[in-house]
Amino acid sequence: MSNKVLIVDDAAFMRMMIKEILTKNGFNVVGEASDGAQAVEKFKELSPDLVTMDITMPEMDGITALKEIRKLDSSAKVIMCSAMGQQAMVIDAIQAGAKDFIVKPFQADRVIEAIKKTLG
Repeated sequence: MSNKVLIVDDAAFMRMMIKEILTKNGFNVVGEASDGAQAVEKFKELSPDLVTMDITMPEMDGITALKEIRKLDSSAKVIMCSAMGQQAMVIDAIQAGAKDFIVKPFQADRVIEAIKKTLG
């Protein structure tokens, strides 16, 4: 069975880019969210195997959403997505339970490597 992935990013084109990389590599994108609050709701609804989470978003940022998701499921697998220069936020995210992070602009091989490593 292909792994179920939830993609969270406030930029539609970023979600589209990740979705394209994942579907080409056999992953099943079960949902998308454009902010952290939506991400938490979709996580409850869809029970994905993995979440790709943007850090900087309106409403609720990715780190807050990550913490909320980890409250719901302490074994949740979340990979953070960040732009260059957000190292401090990446460290916060890892401390909050993120499994890995990928840097924008996305490189397909790095995205797949991070996901495969996280899913074990």
